[in-house]
Amino acid sequence: MFMTPNLESTSPLVYQLSDGRRIKLTAEVVARLQRHAQHAPDAAEAGGVLLGRYLSDSDDLVVDDITEPLPGDKRGRYFFHRAQKNHQQAIEQAWRASNGTRTYLGEWHTHPEARPTPSCIDTCDWRRKLRQDQYFERLFFFIVGTHEVRGWSGSRNRPKPIALEPLLVS
Repeated sequence: MFMTPNLESTSPLVYQLSDGRRIKLTAEVVARLQRHAQHAPDAAEAGGVLLGRYLSDSDDLVVDDITEPLPGDKRGRYFFHRAQKNHQQAIEQAWRASNGTRTYLGEWHTHPEARPTPSCIDTCDWRRKLRQDQYFERLFFFIVGTHEVRGWSGSRNRPKPIALEPLLVS
């Protein structure tokens, strides 16, 4: 069984989508996610949104920014609730600052487990977002564990998110 690249590394992470395209989390994004991994026994979950780009002349995507916990978010050991307003403002600011090239690609949060798996609350929330959020063609959901980052993707046509296949980056 292939394991997702270890969080000790700050290399980019690349995942294969079911249609052959790829999504890359830049090394800077991976480092920022890594800072929120719940290693301490009392560490609260963290989360935010994924911001990135559809690459021109390619079907691939890159996540090159994220929001991190902001005022108004609710956090506990086993939950994270993102306050809409502040994160939405960050999405809109990123869109304007990039002249419309950086957009909302999905969400991320942490779990206090080595190999994170989505809870029933996670999958229900993801399905709701796939039905209600405004996005281009698909949304991505990443969970940061204490040793791995795992990803899922879904769309309006495929409202049940499917796991992304991690690729080795050389």
